[in-house]
Amino acid sequence: MFNKIKNIDWFSYIWFLYLPYTAIEYLPMKDTQDKFWLLMIFLFVLVYILVNEVTKYRVLTITLELLITGAFAFFSFNFYLIIFPAWQVSFILVRYPRKYYRIFAISYYLILAISLFHLQVIYPNVWHQNTMVGMIFPLVSPIIAYAFAFSLYKQRQLNQTNRRLEAIIRRGERERIARDLHDTLGQSFSMITIKTELAKKLLVKDPAKVIDELTDIEKTSRQNLKLVRNIVNDLHKQSLSEVLMKQSKNLSAANILFFSKGEEQASEWPTIIQDRFGAAIVEAVSNILRHAKAHEVQLIFSSEVGFYQVEVIDDGTGGNFEKTNSNGIKGMQARMLEGRGTFEIYHNKRGTHVLMKQAKVNGYD
Repeated sequence: MFNKIKNIDWFSYIWFLYLPYTAIEYLPMKDTQDKFWLLMIFLFVLVYILVNEVTKYRVLTITLELLITGAFAFFSFNFYLIIFPAWQVSFILVRYPRKYYRIFAISYYLILAISLFHLQVIYPNVWHQNTMVGMIFPLVSPIIAYAFAFSLYKQRQLNQTNRRLEAIIRRGERERIARDLHDTLGQSFSMITIKTELAKKLLVKDPAKVIDELTDIEKTSRQNLKLVRNIVNDLHKQSLSEVLMKQSKNLSAANILFFSKGEEQASEWPTIIQDRFGAAIVEAVSNILRHAKAHEVQLIFSSEVGFYQVEVIDDGTGGNFEKTNSNGIKGMQARMLEGRGTFEIYHNKRGTHVLMKQAKVNGYD
């Protein structure tokens, strides 16, 4: 329950602060007409919330919201309520192909034009009143809102790309250290191993004094050499930043917006954890590109007591997750189980939700 509340986009409801300015026109209630418009305001609030929270029926709810606010503009000459969908819907449609915004903008300005024409017919001298200066805001709101939202999303994508590049640069430094370890310590330990083996052969005259010690040195040097090789192999594994850099390009090529949360924190996770999640993310994105018909993909990285967690959320159509040939899903599940983790995939009102967890065990905490 707490997570649902936390995930609500509260910024979208800031506009409700201006709602009393519309409601006050019908208060105190004098007749049935006032009651009707107050009821319509309540219906508008309900539809506004549905547009925000239920993506599946947005074609219907956005249309209904436009009709309700259009009714206020046409019949009650209240042109301020229509500003709500101008900003809300513009911010939503920036995540979709531009043709959807064009349809919305045409509908919005058509309703506005018809309402203004009706106002002119009823009150021919209305344009001479200073109050009509306030009509500028409803007229420019959809354009300003869409431009502002588009700028925000582009800036957000740019910031994420910059963070990935910084992580890749840090990784380049780690790889340089890995090469130094391999070229220095690795070579040194190899020489120790060779020398101890040679010493064992030469010191045959008094083996009781040195053989045990040399055997221990040989064993230790071999263990250290193996450790260095393991470190080098871990450092050469693909980081989450590298995975996300590549997958964001794939999604962008398919006109799918991609955002992440907690990515900077995840870039510090143990290498083996990043590698395992990275491979699963590649599978998840591949499934989205092939089957989901999504407009937006979001990755959420988090770390709780005892486990690391990655969520992959898209707003696509979903599908049958139990297909016998669904090797991608089986592969993701196998990787999570390998790390004593869990894997869940389900379809909800927003789209498909993949939830993956990895336990903090074997020193990875």
